[in-house]
Amino acid sequence: MGLVLAVLFGMPRFAIAQADEIQVYDGGLAGVGVFNLTWHNNYTPDGLTESAFPGAVVSDQALVGVMEWAYGVNSWFEAGLYLPLYSIDKDQGLTVNGAKLRTLFAVPNAADRTFFYGANFEFSYNAKRWDPRRITSEIRPIIGWHLDPIDLIVNPILDTTYEGGLGNLEVVPAMRLAYNISPTWAVAVEEYADLGLLDDLLPGAEQAHQLYGCLNYVGRVEVEAGVGFGLTDAADSLTLKLILAADLN
Repeated sequence: MGLVLAVLFGMPRFAIAQADEIQVYDGGLAGVGVFNLTWHNNYTPDGLTESAFPGAVVSDQALVGVMEWAYGVNSWFEAGLYLPLYSIDKDQGLTVNGAKLRTLFAVPNAADRTFFYGANFEFSYNAKRWDPRRITSEIRPIIGWHLDPIDLIVNPILDTTYEGGLGNLEVVPAMRLAYNISPTWAVAVEEYADLGLLDDLLPGAEQAHQLYGCLNYVGRVEVEAGVGFGLTDAADSLTLKLILAADLN
C-alpha cells in the first residue's frame, strides 16, 4: 500500500460531479474462475445544475451508469473492467464517458469473517466531459465487521490524477451500516462524501455529503436499490440508485 501511495499523485479541487458507481465495497469476490456482471444505474431527479468544470456532464436530471465485468482469479484477487461508462443528460444526451480497469484484493471468504479487509485499485481513462484529466485512479481500502445481524463497513477512498504530491489526494470516503433481516434481505444506511484535498480539507459547509437508504436482496440476481439525500449544498439533493449483479457461468 505504501508503494502505491508513493506513485499515485494528487487531484485538483472542483465541485463534486455525478458518479458512475455508488456502492460500498464489502470485500466480496467472484468465485475462482467465475465471471460476474454488475450493472450500475443512478438517476438524479434533483441535482446540481452547474457543471463541475466547463463542458462536464451535469448531475441534474441525468442518468449515469456503467457495466462492471469481473473475474475471480483466485481466493483473494478479482480483476475487473468497467465498460461502457455512459450518461444521458438534458444537455448532451447519450454519451460514452470512458472505461476503467479494476484490481480488487481481499481476505478470502470475507462474508464469513467477523473482521475483514481488502483494497481496490481503479485506473480510469476518461472522456473530457466526465473528468478534466484523461487518466485518473482510485485507491479504496476496505475495512469491515460482520456483527450478526449488523454489518459495519468503511471505504476511506482516495482519488488521484497523478499530479502534485500525496497531499493533493482527494478524500472521498464511503460508509455502510446494514441490518440483515434474513440471509436474503437487508436494509442499510450509507454515507458518501467529498471532503476535499488530503492536505487542505474543505470547511464543513463546502463538503459534499449524501445519505442513502438502501434495500438489498441476495439471490440468483443480487439487487441493491437506494435513495440518496444531499445533506449539504455541494451534494445532489436527490439521487436514485439501482445495482443488479449476477454470475455469468
